[in-house]
Amino acid sequence: MTILDGKKVSNDIKNEIAAEVQKIKDKGEKVPHLAAIIVGNDGASLTYVGSKVKACERVGFESTLVQMSNTTSEVELLEKIKELNENPEIDGFIVQLPLPPQINEQKVLLAVNPDKDVDGFHPTNFGKMALDMSTFIPATPFGILELLDRYGVETKGKHTVVIGRSHIVGRPMSILMGRKGFPGNSTVTLTHSHTKNITQITSQADIIISALGVPNFLKAEMVKDDVVVVDVGITRVTDETKPRGYRIVGDVDFANVSQKASYITPVPGGVGPMTIAMLLKNTLLARERHNNI
Repeated sequence: MTILDGKKVSNDIKNEIAAEVQKIKDKGEKVPHLAAIIVGNDGASLTYVGSKVKACERVGFESTLVQMSNTTSEVELLEKIKELNENPEIDGFIVQLPLPPQINEQKVLLAVNPDKDVDGFHPTNFGKMALDMSTFIPATPFGILELLDRYGVETKGKHTVVIGRSHIVGRPMSILMGRKGFPGNSTVTLTHSHTKNITQITSQADIIISALGVPNFLKAEMVKDDVVVVDVGITRVTDETKPRGYRIVGDVDFANVSQKASYITPVPGGVGPMTIAMLLKNTLLARERHNNI
């Protein structure tokens, strides 16, 4: 059994990006600039955005954090997005989700300039991805592809089962694993909360990508020997023995499933670190795109 070590691979990617940024600096050119908008004070979102800012510092990017209050109106947020869209200094930006209830998430995602949408959520970028055109791939699916690629996990002709159909992970993963090329060329089954006999489906899978958000959902009896398991789930579970009072648990019963798997991602330290690394990679691509216009 091989651990798909997202922590190590993400560090490798950050080092590669830092080397690219150094070349940009040596030429006296503008370094990539990533901005993030956060509305409200959701603890998990603040932690996540904070780690993105730190990652920018590490690779030599410029970063801007725009913090807006919980009472921000939709009009105010759209105005801020327009400002970032029109700012030539900003190569890419993200709007941290979730947003407060008074703001329409879809309207906000549509307002982001697709050329600066380094999260890859805009319908223009999603459509291009579905059509196999060059575009920004959402950071978490992009990270999963990179992990499979760097560990040389064979995907061609394999049966991939994706659990969960969110627009952020499940649905893009089902498209990407079925595309031509590597990683891809697999036969994909997309499962969700209405799927019947899910164990029957997962037990036939060569590769399982679980993005459900249900702790320890995938059990050892649901998988076959030598399966490749990518666990995208991150759930906080109360644990008084931990200093913070909780622990992070994935969708996969790691202790038991890892006994049967050929490759498996841990939680934490698997897909999570890859997401931030690929967001940086998308920002570097955005800068190149702007320079080539």
